[in-house]
Amino acid sequence: MQFYQKTLRLETQGNKSLFAITARVREIVTESQIQAGLCNIFLRHTSASLLIQEQDAVPDVERFFNQLVPETDTYLLAGEGADDMPSHIRSALTHTSEQIPIAEGKLAMGRLQDLYIWEHRQAGQTREVIVSILGL
Repeated sequence: MQFYQKTLRLETQGNKSLFAITARVREIVTESQIQAGLCNIFLRHTSASLLIQEQDAVPDVERFFNQLVPETDTYLLAGEGADDMPSHIRSALTHTSEQIPIAEGKLAMGRLQDLYIWEHRQAGQTREVIVSILGL
């Protein structure tokens, strides 16, 4: 059994947008030389999340969450701005980690699936993603 780990530092665009990281994670899987196993992706933040989604669905998913968790002044925690508490709620409703199988040295994702960092803040942020791979 082998273990491989790498941390990515990525700049998101902000404005509650999804930022594709599939290609970067695929590069790490290739570097690892692991042919069969599991890739764990962990985002080290609570005001952003990870999402596996079809690219064409992204605008509708973003619109739905903006309606579900609006930015208002009714939240108790607003220390970092109006988007602070809504970003934490959106993160709680989604994920900060994902696990994807590795088969034949590649991420075993569906044909239309992509992996995204979902930035829940209005301003772009520096985000850290830890990619851990375990396998043979």
